[in-house]
Amino acid sequence: HLQLVESGGGLVQPGGSLRLSCAASGFTSGYNYNIGWFRQAPGKEREGVSLISRSEGFTTYADFVKGRFTISRDNAKNTIYLQMNSLKPEDTAVYYCAAARYIGPGLRTSALNNPSWYAYWGQGTQVTVSS
Repeated sequence: HLQLVESGGGLVQPGGSLRLSCAASGFTSGYNYNIGWFRQAPGKEREGVSLISRSEGFTTYADFVKGRFTISRDNAKNTIYLQMNSLKPEDTAVYYCAAARYIGPGLRTSALNNPSWYAYWGQGTQVTVSS
């Protein structure tokens, strides 16, 4: 059973940076897991931020974070990172990592719009961007 634990959230001033981590345990061999970062602000729907495939390292980003956020993985540590730079107040949200056992290569760019494709979710970490 795959478990995900996020960390690294906190309070940061606009223009600042944070690095979120998602520590995973319980990967099943033979699957090319895709790990996504999602966020949810109060009163808003959950939205996809970025995705990385565990095997090939394929990445995709939501338009509103391109050029500011970078997703990466360290398979030896079973950890996925989200480096967030140039943070804005509108980035304030609870950030979740989520995992799907398999998403077809042709569907990965759509995967950020489909949280239901992810069977495994962490508990979330709060990111607050405020002066």
